[in-house]
Amino acid sequence: MSFTAKDVQALRQATGAGMMDAKKALEANDGDMDAAKQWLREKGLAASAKRDDRENTQGLVALLIKGNVGAMVKLKSETDFVASSELFKAEAAALVELVVDKNEAAVAERSSILDDLKITLKEKIELGDVVRIEAAPGNVIDSYLHIQGGRGVNGVLVEMSSATMEQAHDVAVHIGFARPKYLSRDEVPADVVEKERATLEILSRNEGKPEAALPKIVEGRVNGFFKEVALLEQPYAKDDSKSVQQFIGGASIVRFAQVEIG
Repeated sequence: MSFTAKDVQALRQATGAGMMDAKKALEANDGDMDAAKQWLREKGLAASAKRDDRENTQGLVALLIKGNVGAMVKLKSETDFVASSELFKAEAAALVELVVDKNEAAVAERSSILDDLKITLKEKIELGDVVRIEAAPGNVIDSYLHIQGGRGVNGVLVEMSSATMEQAHDVAVHIGFARPKYLSRDEVPADVVEKERATLEILSRNEGKPEAALPKIVEGRVNGFFKEVALLEQPYAKDDSKSVQQFIGGASIVRFAQVEIG
């Protein structure tokens, strides 16, 4: 099967391959466009496999809310240059919209497109965290997305009940900067608490604290640990004279999620 210069151009546009690679692909597959695309993909994947040991700590966080559903997708790359490219940002936007409209597993529908993106952008590109929150009827959902260099790098979704959108947004902003790991102290796993307690006891002893005072000192330090990791107990970012729990008053934080680059 013969092919023309227009076929080469069409293949380049469809795959992002260079002119000579597109021509070789068509030659190797007798001008069959679909077979040539597959050939390029296989060649591109083979090349990207050599990049598997590279760090891909760059990328972006795409965030989208539609109605009572919010989603975040982390798309990882090796460089911020690629992460800032229009192709990369467009793919992240398409992925997060798919998650909002369907579910987290729906990202698999674009796996072949991601493979093509590896070829086009010549980097180790892969999905990171994928989050979807569907707020219960009557609840509010809001977000915060920190933008750096024209791309999202720190995203937060929060669902609240008996709250205003403004409250939910303020809580999301707080989470963005305070980075809590848990909602409340009750959610911190017992083994994590015990490990921290043991560490704090050793630390207090090494500081020469009186043996009789150790239990009270350690308990105070454990409470300090909860203020670091549990959202409701953290000092509120905009007014550290009160906790997040005091800030939200009669409202409740149902759940939250945070996705960051790096």
